[in-house]
Amino acid sequence: MRPDTTDAYDGSAAGGRRFAVAARRTAGAAVLSLTGELDHDTVEPLRTALAEQIEAAPARIVVDCAGLRFCDSTGLNVLLRARASAAQTDGPVIELAALQPPVARMFEITGADAVFRVHTDLDEALAGRPPG
Repeated sequence: MRPDTTDAYDGSAAGGRRFAVAARRTAGAAVLSLTGELDHDTVEPLRTALAEQIEAAPARIVVDCAGLRFCDSTGLNVLLRARASAAQTDGPVIELAALQPPVARMFEITGADAVFRVHTDLDEALAGRPPG
């Protein structure tokens, strides 16, 4: 993917479109912006987007969770597996930004917030500032 281009990945379930991923490149990172509810029925677009970005090998992948209202264990596992896959191949670092309270709580309970670098918002992540 070239800088300034956006790819969209949609997830739908019986109730229609419930989850989407928009991927774009910035000078220092690939950004995956998540919107909606991430669960067993909608996880495939995220899995696809992460795999494509890991293969493209930017230095960093920032997962923007500002629009993510819900994430179950399936979504968490996809993020953890992508992180492990990237680490095994010296691929990109996967970072998270703007976790909303219900999603942040799940990351805290499971300890996954200690595995990822978690930024307060996307601006902080893209500026390369330490989380806070």
